[in-house]
Amino acid sequence: MELRNLAAKHQGVKIIQLEVTEPCSVQAAAARVTEHLQGAGLNLLINNAGIVKPSTLESETPENMSEVYKNNVIGPMVVSQAFLPLLRKASKESPQKGMSCSKAAIVNVSSKGGSITNPIFFHVGHFINYRCSKAALNMLTRCQSLALAEDKILSVALYPGWVQTDMGNTIGQPPLTADASVKKILNTLGHLSEKNNGTFVNWEGETVAW
Repeated sequence: MELRNLAAKHQGVKIIQLEVTEPCSVQAAAARVTEHLQGAGLNLLINNAGIVKPSTLESETPENMSEVYKNNVIGPMVVSQAFLPLLRKASKESPQKGMSCSKAAIVNVSSKGGSITNPIFFHVGHFINYRCSKAALNMLTRCQSLALAEDKILSVALYPGWVQTDMGNTIGQPPLTADASVKKILNTLGHLSEKNNGTFVNWEGETVAW
């Protein structure tokens, strides 16, 4: 409902149904976006969908791990593959030099919970499936940055902060509102360049340890 209200207020917002765990849905969404762009390329793809299943190291199950990986890792991979032709088209036809989000970019929304150096909030919740999936997403981002460098497509993993969302609220009281996080992220996206390709940054553009 909130998304429909947003689309009603802003003529440029188009809602397209997409289930990241269903390849047919991903392909259908890519086809609709291609039609909507009317021959133009896609400048920016943000892979934001993600889930978590509460768990400890001892209670984690193969079923939960598989479901979370399907959403948090395989989903972004398949979506990126489906939209890659549009990203390549945007990059090829852009007069801009280097890399940027206004040229062609993939932004994978990650988490410091997946940081191997500093797995935050472990004392609050183990969340094994989520942490492992975000560490894998970070590696996917790094692989994308290497594979797509010749296409001048920027690939970045981005931590939006501890935000007041349904997921964020499960482990306490997040300090960031969604609006505050988004405003900072938009500013950060506008400043990303080839020097950030294959990196892990937070909502303010600061480097996060892998």
